Amino acid sequence: MATTADDLIDRRRLRRKLTFWRVAALLVAAVAIIGTAVALYGDEFAGKSVDHIAKVRIEGTILEDEELLKRLDDIRKSSRVKGVILSIDSPGGTTAGGEAIFDAVRSLAATKPVVAQVGTLAASAGYMIASATDHIVARKSSIVGSIGVLAQFPNFSGLMDKIGITLDEVKSSPLKAEPSPFNPTTEEERAMIRSMILDSYDWFVGLVVDRRPLTRPEVLALADGSVFTGRQALDKKLIDGLGGEQEAIAWLSSKGVSGSLEVIEWKPRDEDSGWLFSRATAQAVGQLIGIPGAGGDILRESGADRLFLDGLVSVWHP
Repeated sequence: MATTADDLIDRRRLRRKLTFWRVAALLVAAVAIIGTAVALYGDEFAGKSVDHIAKVRIEGTILEDEELLKRLDDIRKSSRVKGVILSIDSPGGTTAGGEAIFDAVRSLAATKPVVAQVGTLAASAGYMIASATDHIVARKSSIVGSIGVLAQFPNFSGLMDKIGITLDEVKSSPLKAEPSPFNPTTEEERAMIRSMILDSYDWFVGLVVDRRPLTRPEVLALADGSVFTGRQALDKKLIDGLGGEQEAIAWLSSKGVSGSLEVIEWKPRDEDSGWLFSRATAQAVGQLIGIPGAGGDILRESGADRLFLDGLVSVWHP
């Protein structure tokens, strides 16, 4: 009996120790997550409660990004935002995505001064978005331009012939689901796509004419898909000045925005979760615990996502 009583006491002690260490482990994890959140967002939350200049990064392939559109609208509604810097580094993307962001920037610019600061690249839909701002600055060696629209589609018919694959189909009309990668493109199909391309091109040119101090003939002369350095773009009136963030702030100062205001970056939020499960938190916690690339987007970072764009695109492929 004594042995049994001793065993029971030992088991209870062991359970208490296990419970203690489990609770301790949970507390350490909670502190790490909260500390990460404070490091990531603490200054941002505090900064947004006072007057400031909002900074928004538009990088990588342009898509119809609902989170970005909502963020721009939140900035428009914020009484604490006195001016906005769009930091643009993009080769372009879909025309629909560029159009949506262009409209959001114009709505924002109706309430606050907005300046675009071009980094390495603002081409195609990236330049379209820059042109929506009231002032554009770029580095002397930045790449700017590529005004135009394109549609690209593969043709696998030769490969199918070589490996002995045929495609049978029944459709309501000859142009349904055309052009197709499974058969050669006909002249009628090319004419249909070209009509769409030229209509969107005319629309894109019209945006630049409206937004830049250039006549339509002058824009058409530049809108042949060419790209320009920042210095060339300034000479051709595609941008307004050379420099970086300080020059962008100086322009905002000329519009009545105090140059002493802090620049606060409005970062993206995952719509379906709070800070606890946000991508930025996942990346930071992943790095802390030794998981490489946690929450990373390899396709976007490598530029391979541009291979899978649907619809009409306005993008510069180096």
